[in-house]
Amino acid sequence: MVTSGSQQALDLVARAVLDPGADVVVEDPAYVGALQVFQAAGAALHPVPLDDDGMCVDVLERRLHAGLRPRLVHTVASFHNPRGVTLAPERRVRLAALAERFGFLVVEDDPYGLLAFDGAPPLPVAAHSDRVVRLGSASKVLAPALRVGWLTGPPELTAAVERLKQCTDLCTSSLTQAVTADLLADTPWFDAHLRALRTAVASRAAAFTAAVAERLPDVGCSIPTGGMFCWLRFPPDVDTESLLPRALAHGVGFVPGAAFAVDRPLRGAARCCFASHPEDVVTEAVRRLALAVSRRAPRALHAAT
Repeated sequence: MVTSGSQQALDLVARAVLDPGADVVVEDPAYVGALQVFQAAGAALHPVPLDDDGMCVDVLERRLHAGLRPRLVHTVASFHNPRGVTLAPERRVRLAALAERFGFLVVEDDPYGLLAFDGAPPLPVAAHSDRVVRLGSASKVLAPALRVGWLTGPPELTAAVERLKQCTDLCTSSLTQAVTADLLADTPWFDAHLRALRTAVASRAAAFTAAVAERLPDVGCSIPTGGMFCWLRFPPDVDTESLLPRALAHGVGFVPGAAFAVDRPLRGAARCCFASHPEDVVTEAVRRLALAVSRRAPRALHAAT
């Protein structure tokens, strides 16, 4: 199914399969767009923590054996938003096996998989089970404003989604579909574009993490291997919701961890996107963030925000 971005695909899947009160497993911290969709559907959210290898599938398995019966398990398995981590291959296999055993659907939200810095996207969860709905998007690899997404999944689900799609907006723009199809069909151009994109984003990630290490040595920073985001963990005395207005006064922004929280506050965390600006601007952004953390007043800001 072609959709108006992968966010619409997620919303249609939720509307197709969830009743109010249905149990849904989400990662903690969770992609904020997924939280909004599942909350709007009236789902009962069950958070499962993440570590450096992605979703803690062993925790999910224990809860399943204890009686949890989710309708959906949502995961941003590759280069997680917001944590930046990637679900380990053995955990992907185990998650697929649990879906087969306990009868739930895995929603594999994968807008970032092609942004692996080494050029090798991980084998998807869907490779191991038919009980997986995969969501994809053109906006992360072609152009942010190109709102074309897609989903693949079991035929009965895609049929239900198609009916909902028709009553939502009839169809995704034919013009944007044609643009996307032409770009993706030009294999030599698209392969070269992806290589250049990965190189640029990897360089920006390296600039960001180096600047954090220099300017904010007391702040923990995830080390990305792909995608667009770093997850910062500040000392206990820093509340990132309170920090944000000061940061904006210095001309730099981030998303406080609280936006991604499910059942714990995450007030000392923040998601930063390193992908949108060149290295010098990323480095300057970290300098400004450090000034905001130190509570120094804004002064003349000479670089672009």
